[in-house]
Amino acid sequence: MAALDLYAQARESLDPADGEVDTTELVVTDDVLVKGFALAPGAELDPHEHADSTNVFHVLDGSVVVARDGEEAVVEAPGVVKHDRGAVHGARNESDSVAVFTASLCPLP
Repeated sequence: MAALDLYAQARESLDPADGEVDTTELVVTDDVLVKGFALAPGAELDPHEHADSTNVFHVLDGSVVVARDGEEAVVEAPGVVKHDRGAVHGARNESDSVAVFTASLCPLP
């Protein structure tokens, strides 16, 4: 079953330096994009929006501070956060270890 797990291989390539964000694409099709994000301590994924797509974060390792439309919450692994179309969202790592999450975007514009 390991060959079916896209995360295991991708996780090996995610090794950000302090304050940095590493990304990798796990799934890219005509209608969905799934990216992996590793946030080192002090790193931030800047707030942004997807006007035509829903974006779902799956926190897999550690914890991230998720911001959405002016609100913030700490989300621990395992955790799932849905960002509706047009919601301004981002994430940052205030912990002492690397935090990893995926972001699924669909449909693709």
